[in-house]
Amino acid sequence: MRVHVVSDVHGNAEALATAGEGADALICLGDLVLFLDYHDHSRGIFPDLFGVENADLIVELRTARRFDEARELGRRLWAELDIDRETAIEAAVRRQYAALFAAFPTPTYATYGNVDIPGLWHEYAAPGTTVLDGQRVELGGRVFGFVGGGLRTPMRTPYEVSDEEYAAKVEALGEVDVLCSHIPPEVPDLTYDTVARRFERGSRALLDAIRRTRPRYALFGHVHQPLTRRMRIGRTECVNVGHFASTGRPWALEW
Repeated sequence: MRVHVVSDVHGNAEALATAGEGADALICLGDLVLFLDYHDHSRGIFPDLFGVENADLIVELRTARRFDEARELGRRLWAELDIDRETAIEAAVRRQYAALFAAFPTPTYATYGNVDIPGLWHEYAAPGTTVLDGQRVELGGRVFGFVGGGLRTPMRTPYEVSDEEYAAKVEALGEVDVLCSHIPPEVPDLTYDTVARRFERGSRALLDAIRRTRPRYALFGHVHQPLTRRMRIGRTECVNVGHFASTGRPWALEW
C-alpha cells in the first residue's frame, strides 16, 4: 500500500492534480486556501483585493507580531474598498475551492486546515473525496485518524477552535495507527518556524495522545519552515509532511 500525503496546499491546484500519481490514495491535511503568500506577496486573495504594496505592509506587521496594527490596516482597507468583506472573501475562496477540489484524485481523504472554511467543503467535495474531522478510516489494514483545524491565535484564522473542542476531537479517535492533523503536537522543535522566527501553536492533546496510544506515525503540516521536520516520540514517528504550496511534492507512506 502506498499513500501520498500533502498539507498547506495554499492554492497550488496544478501540483495537486498530480500529487496522487503512483499512490493508492491521497491524504490532504488542509490549508487549501491562499489568502496571502508570505514569499510572493503578489499571490492570494489579499493582494488581489488590495494590491501588492499593502500586502508587503501587512506581512511586515504580522512578521513583527504587531497584530493590532495589522488588524487596523485591514479594517481601513476594507472600509476604503466599500464592499462587503464576507461576500468578497467567500467568492474568492469559492473560486479557489472549485479548482482545488477538482484536482483531488480518487480516493482522497482530507481534513481542514486553520485557514479553511469547513462550511463550504461539502459543496465541492466529489464522491471520491472523503472529509474527516475527529473521525477514522481504514486504509490497507491500518487505521488513520483525522483532526482538522487549528487552535486559537492572535491571527484569528477562519477555523480555529478552543483547546477543549480540539482535545475532544483527538479523544474521539481512540487508538489509531496513523494520527493525521493539520497542526503539530506541542513540541518546540516541531512548532518553531525558522523563517517567521516564531512558534506556531501546537496541540497538547495531540502530544498526550501520542504518548498514551503510541501510533506508528503522527503526520501534520502547518509550520512551513520547521526547525525539525521529523522526530520520534517514543515509538511514534512524527513527520511534518512539507509545505506543498512551495515544493509541489507529496510525502509518501508505504507498508
